[in-house]
Amino acid sequence: MKLHPYLTFNGNCEAAMNFYKDVLDGEITIMSRFDEAPPGEFPIPDFAKKLIMHLTLEFRGCTIMASDTTEPENLKTGSNVTLSINADDAEEGVAIFNSLLDGGQAIMPFQEVFWGGQFGMLVDQFGVQWMVSTNHNPS
Repeated sequence: MKLHPYLTFNGNCEAAMNFYKDVLDGEITIMSRFDEAPPGEFPIPDFAKKLIMHLTLEFRGCTIMASDTTEPENLKTGSNVTLSINADDAEEGVAIFNSLLDGGQAIMPFQEVFWGGQFGMLVDQFGVQWMVSTNHNPS
């Protein structure tokens, strides 16, 4: 299992993560934009189509993940960090998601996702934001 901080930005994710890449001598290993999602998968406002849906920055054995928000009115700078757990398998992912959900609120149920594997988002009973995912394992 791995735990990564997940940062959310208001339209400047790419610039911020390129800055961190340079400062930390890292490498952006994944970068996808909202307009790369399959049509109809989820609503994407026109202003967000070219924004970052997901980005992974790796440096010295560490990982920071990030994205832009499609709801800028709901983003509060300073509280825009989510903890992202990558479970070893679906069974572990379900167990972690359901345990964290106790007394909390699901944002997105833990389920199969178009990029492969399973994924879910929630806010726990203490107000901490979590993402739980599993690796894509094609059959």
